[in-house]
Amino acid sequence: MPISSILTMTVPVADQARALGFYTGVLDFEVRTDNPFPMGRWLTVAPKGAATTLLLASWFPDMAPIGGLVVGAPDLDALAARLLANQVAFEGPSEEAWGRQLLFHDPFGNGFVVSQT
Repeated sequence: MPISSILTMTVPVADQARALGFYTGVLDFEVRTDNPFPMGRWLTVAPKGAATTLLLASWFPDMAPIGGLVVGAPDLDALAARLLANQVAFEGPSEEAWGRQLLFHDPFGNGFVVSQT
């Protein structure tokens, strides 16, 4: 049987509490799970209504930050204003051949490409 969906993507973070503050406070994601785990917390977040979650994992200290995680947002100008208000560096929004995009990193170096949807 073929794979039918992507459930969770692991995002390496050094501090789960700080990561939770960024993803819920700055990006307005919701917490999907927050359970004890032998090496920390099984902590997943996602945009409201999204099917795929991000696992904010602190138990991979040697895992390099991910890059190029592509997400969508309906209003890049509003996102840019929110990032600016929270002192998060970003590039864009810019017009590209494939559409409008904005780039930023979370506090742990994980890179995001936001395409306007």
